Amino acid sequence: MNDLPERGSAVRRVAGTGLPLPGDDVDTDQIVPARFLKEVTFDEMGEYVFYDERRDEDGELGDHPFDRPAYQGARILVVGENFGCGSSREHAPQALLRWGIRGIVGISFAEIFADNCSALGVPTVTADRETVDDLRGFVADDPDAGIEIDVTRERVVYDGREVSVGIDESARTALIDGQWDTTSMMRANLDQVTETAARLPYVEEGGGGTDTSGGSQ
Repeated sequence: MNDLPERGSAVRRVAGTGLPLPGDDVDTDQIVPARFLKEVTFDEMGEYVFYDERRDEDGELGDHPFDRPAYQGARILVVGENFGCGSSREHAPQALLRWGIRGIVGISFAEIFADNCSALGVPTVTADRETVDDLRGFVADDPDAGIEIDVTRERVVYDGREVSVGIDESARTALIDGQWDTTSMMRANLDQVTETAARLPYVEEGGGGTDTSGGSQ
């Protein structure tokens, strides 16, 4: 999908259909295998999402949720506990983003994975297992039904109800204020970054700095 979150735009809500992914402790190597980390850009990363999980021993696509016709075009991923654990590779959230995922609801997330998602404008919100299981069942029963993640109000809306969810407060603030893309913000203020860096008291390689040990000569 090509409707990537616009840099500098506020992400206050994400709406769309859902995709229920079973299991806990889904790690980043499952989300995108390590051999695809050599890609120079992230443009085609969506093709590699759950690449090995989706294929049998002959390399043929199976019945993985990401391949089921009912879930094509889904924007909200519903996951279990400790999602995104393992290595901190940015390629994992990039693969989900490039496939079309714009928000994730789960029981819990690996901290670095959640941070990487937020830096792409993808909110990760948490709920208890009962709520997540209910949401998974709702999506499975009616894949065309809409779901909304309300980042501002910390709610998920579905099936005529609202449920409270959690989100890291710094991530929430950055998303609703449109300040989630820190890389672009630094590029836009490169002169200030350079000026600040020039004032930092770097120690020159090889020593020669002031002796602060307090010892006698």
